[in-house]
Amino acid sequence: MPELPEVEVVRRGLAEHAVGRVLEGVTVTHPRAVRRHVAGPADLSAQLTGLRIEAAHRRGKYLWLTFDATPLGTGASATGLDLALVVHLGMSGQMLVQPAAAPVEKHAHIRAVLDDGAELRFVDQRTFGGWSLAGLVEVDGSVVPDTVAHIARDPLDPRFDREAVVAAIRAKNTEIKRVLLDQTVVSGIGNIYADEALWRAGLHGTRIAATLTRPALRTLLDAVTAVMTEALAVGGTSFDALYVNVNGESGYFSRSLAAYGRENEPCDRCGALLIREQFMNRSSFSCPTCQRKPRRR
Repeated sequence: MPELPEVEVVRRGLAEHAVGRVLEGVTVTHPRAVRRHVAGPADLSAQLTGLRIEAAHRRGKYLWLTFDATPLGTGASATGLDLALVVHLGMSGQMLVQPAAAPVEKHAHIRAVLDDGAELRFVDQRTFGGWSLAGLVEVDGSVVPDTVAHIARDPLDPRFDREAVVAAIRAKNTEIKRVLLDQTVVSGIGNIYADEALWRAGLHGTRIAATLTRPALRTLLDAVTAVMTEALAVGGTSFDALYVNVNGESGYFSRSLAAYGRENEPCDRCGALLIREQFMNRSSFSCPTCQRKPRRR
């Protein structure tokens, strides 16, 4: 599933190629792609048609577009300023900006015609993602879709409060990796970057958050920030063709991973063979020497 760096790459692509463009028409070809919009595909198309994209936003792994207030077409909503198009990438969702003449992708479930002749396409092989419309609300000094209001700030947010997050983590009597994956505590972190940050900080994911010192948690959050910043610089992490940017290009951070996906490979720090363990119905990768397991309580 795309994590913060991958979603930010997509957001930047939309900011460059879609912001300022008018949606001249929206066609939905698979109902699951708009299942979160309870009013249905016809309503979503009608509300979006004629609106000009004002900005592309992100918080953690959540992506949304906002629009100018003045409708530009007969079908446009008169409250465009209060409307957000929330994009759920799911496991395999892609937001592509393609020339209208480009062959239509097999799993292109939503196609929006832009006023410059290009198309904004939502492609999703596994159909876990989709588009939905939401109202905008103010939360903690920021305006976000109401469906995203419960999501915490992420480490790349200029208003991210590291000390407040440290305090929130120390209040959790559960495994530290579980806390890192809790988007209401700190957002944007998924399985890949949790494992990478824990390896950098020398912590095993099953350590109990409440037992960790404030300096250890600061080091961990700094590792999260560093690894995601480095991943963002090279376009994110791609293991297959399902994650690409708006131009269909893959990211290259998979070449720099120190822990995730490297079972039985030597640790870059100590040389011990990395191991894979089950955690929350997923795999965790760590070094048995650098990241000692806690003793059973």
